[in-house]
Amino acid sequence: MAKAKASKLKLSGKRAQSFARLGAFLALIVFVNILGNMAHGRLDLTEENRFTLSEPTVDLLKQLDEPVFVQVLLEGEFPAGFKHLQRSTREMLDDFRNEASSFQGRGKGLSLGQRIKAFFNFLGNDVNLEYEFVDPNLGSVEEINQRREQLAKDGIVPTIFRLKDVEGTEEKLIYPYAIFNYKGRSVPVNLLENQPGLNQDEKINQSVTLLEYKFANAIQKLLLERKRVIAFTTGHGELEELQTKDLSNTLRTYYDVGRFHLDSNYQVPSQIDLLIVAKPRGPFSDRDKFKLDQYVMNGGKILWLIDRLDAELDSLAVRDPFVPTDYPTNLEDLLFKYGARVEPNLVLDLQCSSIPQVIGMQGGNPQIELFPWFYHPVVTPRSDHPIVKGLDQINLFFPSRIDTIRTKTEVAKTILLTTSEYSREQYSPVRLTFDILRYEPDPAQFKKPFLPVAVLLEGQFPSLYENRVTDEMLEGLRQLGMEYKTVSEPTGMLVVSDGDIAANFITNP
Repeated sequence: MAKAKASKLKLSGKRAQSFARLGAFLALIVFVNILGNMAHGRLDLTEENRFTLSEPTVDLLKQLDEPVFVQVLLEGEFPAGFKHLQRSTREMLDDFRNEASSFQGRGKGLSLGQRIKAFFNFLGNDVNLEYEFVDPNLGSVEEINQRREQLAKDGIVPTIFRLKDVEGTEEKLIYPYAIFNYKGRSVPVNLLENQPGLNQDEKINQSVTLLEYKFANAIQKLLLERKRVIAFTTGHGELEELQTKDLSNTLRTYYDVGRFHLDSNYQVPSQIDLLIVAKPRGPFSDRDKFKLDQYVMNGGKILWLIDRLDAELDSLAVRDPFVPTDYPTNLEDLLFKYGARVEPNLVLDLQCSSIPQVIGMQGGNPQIELFPWFYHPVVTPRSDHPIVKGLDQINLFFPSRIDTIRTKTEVAKTILLTTSEYSREQYSPVRLTFDILRYEPDPAQFKKPFLPVAVLLEGQFPSLYENRVTDEMLEGLRQLGMEYKTVSEPTGMLVVSDGDIAANFITNP
């Protein structure tokens, strides 16, 4: 197999691919937190500035009616990278402290007593956020060991690093955590992004980028009266529990996370704040779609992770060429009604990641080289929306183009992710084959730029079942004490044309 020359836009190598998949995972977590915490009404987060606190963060800090105390376990002698993280953490907390000490606008949503208390705090130069940096490795051996045991019980685990000096190399434990305390409750925040495949500088830079989001998220959780509930749907060939373990474990820090079988329940309970439909491969019955529809009508939020075609590298490895078919999900009309259509096609992009291929044998060992795989685009977010702002590259697997559709009601559509300017699409039936790796890509064929692959929908959605609701459906709602709604309360949903974005983070060989 002749090696195709790499495009200057191609992302290649194990570390680069890991970084791009990390981007996808982080974007998904940020979205879940933003949409999961969204109150009834449209959430406008488009004015975020990377070097100043976003408006939603400022609004969040104005809700504090008692001080938040933050203990940062990041004091001591560290390598340069951790010093950068320490300094950035201090600067971010200073920004939070300055906003939390401003009385302007603090009365919104507070009772009269809370307003008076906030006003006197302001007059007394009190602030609603204080912090300190401490070194958890100071003290006697007994004190340090007791402290480490308590930190471990709280889920705070150290990172080992080696410190070199004139006397040699010494191993030390570092705790890159900030513990937020408010009204007798606490939330630990891991400051360090430690995904495989990234070097230390990349981990630090990604960690600094996410500081505002993590701090705001911690305060949001402390303000909540109850843990919000996130559920993965099951029963339609969705990703299995083991396949979403990484995402679920990350979300469980702040949410109750479970799985919900639509066919075994009469309705989607209002206690579920967010549903995740992760890569369904089987059909949704009309009954199940009606349950989803009325869940949305009552303000429910859904994260749609949809693979339109059953395109998989494993299938192609077994049978080359391979022609993927449509997944028979029966969700097309529901998404169309809400304002989005995942096309039955695959997008290709010269800005892509690579796949390993055996090109020969040497000394009885296979020779493996990386080749650009145009069906795995690496997208660079161009939107200023905080779901994707600050992220660098996001690697998607076999995505399709998403069209936005005019709706009967007012629904805002925000395109969050697109392909690069060097992309194109292939409509079903698509003939997949590794033979394309034998030839140079022709840039003249990649003339459809910026194809949407992730779209955020916000507003009041029309019901799919208006003028077609059956007596049986109405009777079922009546028995549940519910009324049929034709227009939703203000809510939101995200459609992504890659179901594997929720799958466990895996580093390619």
